[in-house]
Amino acid sequence: MASGRSLPYPLGVHPREGGIDVAVMASHADRVQLCLLDPDVNTEGRWSERRIDLPNCTYGIWHGFVPDVPTGQRYGFRVHGEWDPRRGHRHNPAKLLLDPYARAIVPPERLRPELFGHHVNADLTGSHRNPDHRDSAPFAAHGLVTAAPTQLTSTKPRIPWGRTVVYEAHVRGLTKNLPGVPEALRGTYAGLAHPATIDYLHKLGITALELLPVHASQSEAHLEARGLVNYWGYNTLGFFAPNPLYAATDDPALVVAEFRQMVQDLHQAGLEVLLDVVYNHTCEAGVTGPTLSWRGLDAATYYRLDGDGRDVDFTGCGNSLDATQTRVVQLVLDSLRYWVQEMDVDGFRFDLAPTLARGRNEFHADHPMLVAMRVDPVLAGAKLIAEPWDVGPDGWRTGQFPPPFAEWNDRYRDDVRDFWLTSGARVANGEIPGGLRDLGTRIAGSADTFAAARGPLASVNFVTAHDGLTLADLTAYNVKHNHDNGEDNRDGTDNNRSWNHGVEGPTDDPVILAARRRNIRNILGTLLFSAGVPMLVAGDEFGRTQNGNNNPYSQDGPVSWLDWELENWQEDLLATTRHLISLRQRFGAVHPSRFFTGEHGPSGLRDVAWFAEDGTEMTMAHWGDGQRRMLQVLFAEPPAPISPAETTGSLLMVIAGAVQPPTVILPDVPPLSSYQLLWDSAEPRPPAPGSAPVLPPATEITPSPDSVRLYVAR
Repeated sequence: MASGRSLPYPLGVHPREGGIDVAVMASHADRVQLCLLDPDVNTEGRWSERRIDLPNCTYGIWHGFVPDVPTGQRYGFRVHGEWDPRRGHRHNPAKLLLDPYARAIVPPERLRPELFGHHVNADLTGSHRNPDHRDSAPFAAHGLVTAAPTQLTSTKPRIPWGRTVVYEAHVRGLTKNLPGVPEALRGTYAGLAHPATIDYLHKLGITALELLPVHASQSEAHLEARGLVNYWGYNTLGFFAPNPLYAATDDPALVVAEFRQMVQDLHQAGLEVLLDVVYNHTCEAGVTGPTLSWRGLDAATYYRLDGDGRDVDFTGCGNSLDATQTRVVQLVLDSLRYWVQEMDVDGFRFDLAPTLARGRNEFHADHPMLVAMRVDPVLAGAKLIAEPWDVGPDGWRTGQFPPPFAEWNDRYRDDVRDFWLTSGARVANGEIPGGLRDLGTRIAGSADTFAAARGPLASVNFVTAHDGLTLADLTAYNVKHNHDNGEDNRDGTDNNRSWNHGVEGPTDDPVILAARRRNIRNILGTLLFSAGVPMLVAGDEFGRTQNGNNNPYSQDGPVSWLDWELENWQEDLLATTRHLISLRQRFGAVHPSRFFTGEHGPSGLRDVAWFAEDGTEMTMAHWGDGQRRMLQVLFAEPPAPISPAETTGSLLMVIAGAVQPPTVILPDVPPLSSYQLLWDSAEPRPPAPGSAPVLPPATEITPSPDSVRLYVAR
């Protein structure tokens, strides 16, 4: 029997002396039962169930103290109340519901028809329809009572935005084939924290590991019917529980400890951990989807519904959480605080972030959800990154999120692809290419997109991400090849902005291969020497391929797992990427916190200056010439380094986007007295340090066609 000695907060199930405190939101229910699940001694794979009524309801929160419940106990809820789908009331005690605040989750074996609250052909809007009375308990996920976490021992690295290099990776895909990681740990949290993984990340030079969703998730029924899974995990089953499928331990009670240990090990190695989080929708899909948790507890509060009780979908995933509801804001904030305080993570990338900031329909930069995140003291030191678009009305909002949010900059992605690939293809076909204006704007930090108060560090610059072609595939495929996904190649974007350099897919042509690999290096050089925060995708540093699949969300296999058996050219590319990241960290000139002004600094140089191939400063006529493909950018040494690791000196980037570039004259700008080559994208491997000759200003050089060069200017 539950006792009245309890409070309606914190939500969830929390042990204390003598039992557990239970609190769950079901504001339209008449009765809520806690269900304690134990193995049925008579039937293997079945669970016996004890149902305990929660005695108290305060402002829609049902709560009570339940004595004699140990940690490790499996549990769920059953909710009684009105069945009125038009009003969003889908109370059905036949459905065993997962606690939205469960800290650990034991997933079901697979999604079964018994989980569905309706037959597909039923009249879903009619309140006269009866609920499905089939018991879902044998196939439902279970919450697990967990003990309070132990004291954290690591210190967060707190790396400044200006020195941050983000590396987007999947827990399983990164280490599933990684040599040096024991077989039992591959593809797990423990494998991610293994010394072999950390050694690789250290040598690469990245500072922040951004993990694709690690919240417990559930694959869609249509994928399971085809023998596939939602590999990416953008289909959340629980906002507080790490996905047990990524744990090396078989004990669900130890998953939290393994995840926390991973974070602490990465922190001790100086690496930050960012989580890709999905608070815009859940795995329950639309009203024909499964009733697993939120829909059965309080669909009218958790979800955006139309006048007929159907889901309003801003996400393309069937439903949208209703961020206009106070309890939904509370859910998101409670989850974020938990991952920062108890799991020790350093920040978040918010999937389809505009959905979290919509009023009735429209986006609001001062939405209560965003205000709450911005002023919350627990989140004050966390990195917050918005994916600034969703599929709802006016869903593209790049540059419109308030500080301290950074944003994925899709304008950067598109303009860099256009210059090196789309325009490159047009040059190869004898057409007029795109100009330099957009590329220069992106290199300088996208001041046209982000307000001056936010500065260039609000821009997370990327050319590839988990969705889309890999960097190598951008240079090898003109169109997507998603047939393995089982959707007749209809899924995934058709706007790839890619160029196969004359042959679709694999080829043995040495000329085409050389051109592809040079453009990979061109893009990496541009990305890592632009103002803003660069983001790499795991494997792009050595040219991994997905065989042209630009949407492998359902591919938990070799297409998605990194292949660490590198060919010689891949070893060369990896060495190049390491070299470029090292150079970026040494030159503070390319990660300013404020937009360039073009004004002269203490060194006598402009903070940034732009030159044509003849060494003269770019004019409006130059910028307006759509056929120009040559550019020199001089980044002045900042007045004071932001880190002792930085090298003194300014940096010159020479972009030769022409098929046959003319002679280039290095800028003669007092007080500069010399230039020395640091890197040339025409070469497969970086040069030995200090091996290049020192050149005086006004020296004539001849870059290779379609190449980037970097010089230190002193």
